[in-house]
Amino acid sequence: MPALDLTQSSAALTRAVCDIPSVSGDETPLADAIEAAVSAYAHLEIIRDGDTIVARTNLGRDRRVVIAGHIDTVPINGNLPVEDRSVDGADVIWGRGTVDMKAGVAVQLKLAAELTEPPVDITWMWYDHEEVDSALNGLGRLSRNRPDLFEGDFAILGEPSNGEVEGGCNGTLRAIVRTEGVRAHSARSWIGENAIHKAAPILARLAEYRAREIEVEGLVYREGLNAVSISGGVAGNVIPDACAVEVNYRFAPSRDAAAATRVVTDVFTGFDVEIVDVAEGARPGLDAALAKEFVDAVGATPKPKYGWTDVARFSALGIPAVNYGPGDPHLAHHDEERVPLAQIDAVERGLRAWLSGS
Repeated sequence: MPALDLTQSSAALTRAVCDIPSVSGDETPLADAIEAAVSAYAHLEIIRDGDTIVARTNLGRDRRVVIAGHIDTVPINGNLPVEDRSVDGADVIWGRGTVDMKAGVAVQLKLAAELTEPPVDITWMWYDHEEVDSALNGLGRLSRNRPDLFEGDFAILGEPSNGEVEGGCNGTLRAIVRTEGVRAHSARSWIGENAIHKAAPILARLAEYRAREIEVEGLVYREGLNAVSISGGVAGNVIPDACAVEVNYRFAPSRDAAAATRVVTDVFTGFDVEIVDVAEGARPGLDAALAKEFVDAVGATPKPKYGWTDVARFSALGIPAVNYGPGDPHLAHHDEERVPLAQIDAVERGLRAWLSGS
């Protein structure tokens, strides 16, 4: 089993964590390495649930912070082992997982080992299956199996945020908008009704839709409504009798699932609309005392998180949560995924300053 040395620098630890492949569904080797590494530290209580590892202090502090990061990645595409490179004058670590989100995990592992007397109790969570269907998500599974581990006053998720604080997150909804027609031979098309042609108004409404910008607790979230796939057709000589357009709606955390559903069904009034998946967003929660202390300690100007992240799971439990990690989210899943060393160092300094009370 590969070993992780938590006394290394965060950059060196990033290289080591990234070089243990952990594509979703194959996290066990990395989970084993993390469990073995943190088990060496007497100030941490270790709990394992599947390939999710929890390490927590039990110092009797009056406040507790939960800090989490996922250990899985999207598939590798010739970008492991990682490499040290220079890009636009910046030193970076290049390779799968560097951005999403093993650099953040490396920082967390190092601090979990070193911070033996933090001013707050800390629950560290490193979880599996984030990059796949939400039903498999290790954080969701853990919340069902051990809800007691989620007790806390504030949470930080190490999602890539360019080393800045991103509050809350947008919600996401997927819907299928369907049309129906009548099959016929394409040589006698007037006998049938073309379901694909009937989808034209759906696409027109999407093209005409203007994304809203909605302010929530001082942060402005940008919404979006887009077609992400379209399917239909029977054969090259058959008028299709069915067509389905899949639509993705990204909505501000001021809306709940019911409100988001109403927006989509109103846009597509007159069509058959099926909501197939919805996940509510998370309000910023930056008015919480610990959130204010955290933002002040890292010297950040909070921004909104446009994508959905697992901060929503904490928000649903009543725990204010933010995203804070190294890496440019635009490079997540990219074959040129890379993280600047300076961002790894900055995030470590920010978390250390706050969690050490200095």
